[in-house]
Amino acid sequence: MTLLHQLIWGSIFLGLCSLVHVLLIGFCANSMIWANNSLYRHGRFARVFGLVSVGFGIITFSHTVQVWIWAIAFLGMGVISDMNSSLYFALATYSTVGYGDLTLGPGTRIFGTFAGVSGVLSLGVSTAMLVAMLSRFLAKEPKDIPQGSEDQEKP
Repeated sequence: MTLLHQLIWGSIFLGLCSLVHVLLIGFCANSMIWANNSLYRHGRFARVFGLVSVGFGIITFSHTVQVWIWAIAFLGMGVISDMNSSLYFALATYSTVGYGDLTLGPGTRIFGTFAGVSGVLSLGVSTAMLVAMLSRFLAKEPKDIPQGSEDQEKP
């Protein structure tokens, strides 16, 4: 694979993974809003458990789909010859663990690196979204808002 092909195909699969992640993050945000509204009267523990479960479940699904996209890309592009090795390499690279026991040749290294970039970006967005949503929902309880806070309604 030439450098240009690696850059083009890496960008295409990075874009595809980004699209999948953005769509599932949007779905996750809406699902967490629904869970928050459904569990509002069931106590703090139920709300926290429900919100984290919904958020974590959808985010985990999103990352799993992206790892499979990369595994299929590595296999389909002839970068790695079998699905077991392809899935292993995709997961190790996406998660940036990078064990190093399975490496790519000089003609595919740049392409493989895009999986790591995809993982770093998606994991960062997931973490930020989950923290923001939980902060937003859990800070709105009256006992958590100090007197004189700007979050309280003005008379």
